[in-house]
Amino acid sequence: MSALSVRQVRHRYLVLHGLRWLPTGLMVPVMILLMQERGLSLSQIGLVSVAQGLVVLALELPTGGFADALGRRPVLVVAWVLNLASLLLFSVADTFALFFLVWALQGVFRALDSGPLESWYVDATLAADPDAKYEAGLGYAGTVIGVAIGAGALISGGLVALGPVGPVSALTVPVLVAAALQAVALVALVVLLPEVRGSAGRGTLRASIVEAPRMVGQAVGLLRRSRVLLALVAVELFWGFGMVTFESLLPVRLSEVVNGAERAAALLGPASSAAWLAQAAGAALTPLLLRGLGAAPSAALLRVVQGVTVVGMGLFAGPVGVLIAYLACYTVHGASNPLHMGLLHRQVDGPYRTSVISLNSMMGQPGFAIGAVGLTALADRSSVTTAMLVGAVVLAVAAPLYLPAWLADRRKKEADTGKPGEGTGDPADSIPAVVDRAGLAGGA
Repeated sequence: MSALSVRQVRHRYLVLHGLRWLPTGLMVPVMILLMQERGLSLSQIGLVSVAQGLVVLALELPTGGFADALGRRPVLVVAWVLNLASLLLFSVADTFALFFLVWALQGVFRALDSGPLESWYVDATLAADPDAKYEAGLGYAGTVIGVAIGAGALISGGLVALGPVGPVSALTVPVLVAAALQAVALVALVVLLPEVRGSAGRGTLRASIVEAPRMVGQAVGLLRRSRVLLALVAVELFWGFGMVTFESLLPVRLSEVVNGAERAAALLGPASSAAWLAQAAGAALTPLLLRGLGAAPSAALLRVVQGVTVVGMGLFAGPVGVLIAYLACYTVHGASNPLHMGLLHRQVDGPYRTSVISLNSMMGQPGFAIGAVGLTALADRSSVTTAMLVGAVVLAVAAPLYLPAWLADRRKKEADTGKPGEGTGDPADSIPAVVDRAGLAGGA
């Protein structure tokens, strides 16, 4: 490991990061439409996707201990093998049970994959140079995610547009390509990522499993003692529910307005690429929002605006209008993420910061699961438009949950200055980089 320089470590990290997310980009435009093509109703698609959320919810905290105890490399190898297996199974699945298994495997993959590569990068950088600054590499990783998913979605749309290949349907071709790229990524992982630290043994692994419930319990205790923190974490529940509209229902809505699943998938390729760029552009607006309304008021306003964009996706009659609303939705999404996470970080200190942040992320999983079941069932029984309108309302009604954070900020300013606060955020406040909320996007 000492033979690698800081620059080489960063290069390997970004290459592996891009290879990890490229197959996800290929899946984004086709995963819902392919399940429909294979005979699943929207209600069934909602039910099978719940498997991922429930598995991630159960395993997200314990798997962090696995990586620390066993080493980052073996955990990542297992995770990426499971992802490859899920993609291969997805390419042939044609029953509810098989698709449920696909999403369950995805849940295990996402839980194991969450964190080890980033931890390896930090440890390897410091091993090469204890005084090295690694923050720039973490920032570049966010850019790599957007480029990789955008490129994958664009490739996926092009593959669908080319039509079927022999007996393989047009919607299945991107899945097989994603599986091939995942195999390449797995080989690259084995070659490029040496272990920085050795395994700490079974005792440490066992201890980490025992420790996880206690840490969760103490994090929950912090939520009980802080109304501000509880309200911020509750936002994630509504957010996860509403995300079903633009992650799961949008492809179906687009197929309605263009009269065909394959035409919709072909459009979703470039549209998904543009959406990720729009999300990055939204994140760039964060300093302006802080200087204007402030963090909490801006976050509340964006919840309402995002609901309005989802209303547009549900009501516009043509593909141009639907896609414009879709891009606007992702722009708002990108601006909202850093504001929300910045507010959350300012409420947490001490040894439970990671546990609270994980708990905040985990709240999106049951929210998404409830939305996936409820909104897809509503779409089946009524219409996709009706389901999207309900999701839009749920996104918007989360806005008042930012009020406790806003009032707390005003009280802090009054205490610091000795006069009533202005209610605006300090532009000097540090705002963390955009967080991929939910590995919820990406699915299988």
